[in-house]
Amino acid sequence: MTEHDHPPRPPSPRRLRALLPDLTPWHSSRDFRRMWLAGLVTVFGSFLTFVALPLQLKELTGSTLAVGAIGAVELVPLIVCGLYGGALADALDRRKLILWTEAGLGVLTGILLLNTVLPHPMVWPLYVVAALVSACTGLQRPAMQSIVPRIVPHEQLPAAIALNSMRWQLGAIAGPSLAGVIIAFTGLQWAYILDVVTFVVSVGLIMGISPSPASHGAGKPSLRGILEGARYAWGRKELLGTYAIDLAAMFFAFPNAIFPFLADDLHAPWALGLMYAAGAVGSLVVSLTSGWVPRIHRHGRMVVFAAAGWGLAMTMAGRMHNVWLVLFFLAVAGGCDMVSGLFRSAMWDQTIPDELRGRLAGIELLSYSVGPQLGQVRAGGMAALTNVRASVWTGGLACLASVGLLAAALPKLMSYDQRTDEHAVRMRRARGAAAVAEAA
Repeated sequence: MTEHDHPPRPPSPRRLRALLPDLTPWHSSRDFRRMWLAGLVTVFGSFLTFVALPLQLKELTGSTLAVGAIGAVELVPLIVCGLYGGALADALDRRKLILWTEAGLGVLTGILLLNTVLPHPMVWPLYVVAALVSACTGLQRPAMQSIVPRIVPHEQLPAAIALNSMRWQLGAIAGPSLAGVIIAFTGLQWAYILDVVTFVVSVGLIMGISPSPASHGAGKPSLRGILEGARYAWGRKELLGTYAIDLAAMFFAFPNAIFPFLADDLHAPWALGLMYAAGAVGSLVVSLTSGWVPRIHRHGRMVVFAAAGWGLAMTMAGRMHNVWLVLFFLAVAGGCDMVSGLFRSAMWDQTIPDELRGRLAGIELLSYSVGPQLGQVRAGGMAALTNVRASVWTGGLACLASVGLLAAALPKLMSYDQRTDEHAVRMRRARGAAAVAEAA
């Protein structure tokens, strides 16, 4: 037997371990563990409401436009409060900001519950609460994102990003899947009840996190401060590219609002929860094999390729008539979105100065949240003009085209390399100096 006749060796345990998530941030930081657990229960509960709210609107109105309008009412509060929330995160204790907004979100879910148990639930409170939830989210997210580099060492940030993403996916799979069962057998009100309970648990966990006061010399929140962050973002074309790519991908190819109608069109209403969970399944597969992420240095290219993959997968999902194939391509889209999110977050967290991190996180929030809100409006409107499946596949094609145009227009995004980028190098040196000073 020659050397070429030997059977291939099975993958070594070392190679398999290299694919598994890096748990170092979980072991090294108590605050990261508490934040991770609080986020897990919150995401789980929030996805119960994420399914229940559009389904309740569908039952009350029967209109794709009415369901898609959720994105419209959420848009302005998200923009205003996202930008202001970024300024607040730089000027206030980030832990307190997270805590109070988390409590506010729990109260708003309680209002949805009260409306649901009325003999004749009303439509307008659903829109009002959706807008207020969007406002609280806009105030909270910049603080949640900008606190991570304070509780995790610089070299562990890619691993922390992957773990936080995996947390989101676990909740995004379990929440919608359980929501479909709960709503089908017990009614909408139990989805809201469980969401309220999760907020109680998360508030208790966040209370145990160490204070995270404003940076030395931080000024009061102001329009001038917000504009300073915007000017910094505009001067960093590689960052601008990540915002633009994600905004375009979500605007053209985020059909979640019309999933209740897509499930009916496929004669599979039982699959509604699975449709909401499919993307998270694909994302989870990427997270569970994310050990390769720290070895990739050209983050911008990965953002572009992943966004194109998202658009292609959504195109295929819209063309399929078999519900299992639709679910498969939704899962592929979720995996692509996960890859894009990992490398966007790595670029942000490893290059943005701490004193600007909150305000830039507010801008980042707009890039990855405004797109889905507008995408819901686009999906609902296109479905009303054509049909549900056409709304999905035309959006995927438009996503592919827009990603290609943006990649050509923003060469700095394609050439970004975290080993040589001046901002990444400066941040590594600053964090290293701070670590030496702290040890001394």
